[in-house]
Amino acid sequence: MTKMNSEQMERFLVTPRLGMLSTLAGDGAPVTVPVWFEWDGATARLFAAVNSGKIRRIERDPRASLVATNAVGEPESWVAFDGDAVITTEGAADLAERLAHRYWDMTDEAHVATVKSWHEAAAFLRIVSITPSRVRTSIG
Repeated sequence: MTKMNSEQMERFLVTPRLGMLSTLAGDGAPVTVPVWFEWDGATARLFAAVNSGKIRRIERDPRASLVATNAVGEPESWVAFDGDAVITTEGAADLAERLAHRYWDMTDEAHVATVKSWHEAAAFLRIVSITPSRVRTSIG
């Protein structure tokens, strides 16, 4: 496999892809969960509930990796963002709404209701940001 150049990476990340967020448990074991994310060219962002396991793990140890992969049927490719995760409070419901529009069909009333509930519970949402210290890529 070959590394992606910047243009290939940006083109790859334009397509909505699930990210696999890896954080570390208290005993050092990796814990990986699928997440929605956005990449702005410098930082990857996702949202989480304040009482979620990922928030607890990042508070304990900020080291994280977020990997976006190809969809089934696409050539094997991936981008990994490695670095320390930072948790912030402002704007988490807005990020959640942006991501909902990216990942969901927002003509579905159930999805609209979920986004509304996120705004109503905004105080309980957090943004997790990873400004990577290392970006790894591969393109098939």
